Amino acid sequence: MEVSGHPDLIPLGRMLRDRMDRTLEAEMEAARAAARRTRTLRDLLLSAEDAAARIYLTASDGSLHSGVVAAVGADHVEINASGVPHIVVLGHVVAVEVRP
Repeated sequence: MEVSGHPDLIPLGRMLRDRMDRTLEAEMEAARAAARRTRTLRDLLLSAEDAAARIYLTASDGSLHSGVVAAVGADHVEINASGVPHIVVLGHVVAVEVRP
């Protein structure tokens, strides 16, 4: 007999525990799926760098930078536009468009 009390409640307790376990497993799987779908700005820029794709980046001051990603640091990105490097702090990035 379980500690919870009356023997008639044992099957109900097991059923509720199983239902709770299934719910928790479904919620954990949903959280894992959401984490897989979530990409950071840095991940996007690293992918663009690997693909040598042209990007169009808008900064918080309204400036537009376009070119190929030369390097991605922990807090900045370096974009080469016709051989001229532009360094933009990731915290100032408003929008990024990647074109292959």
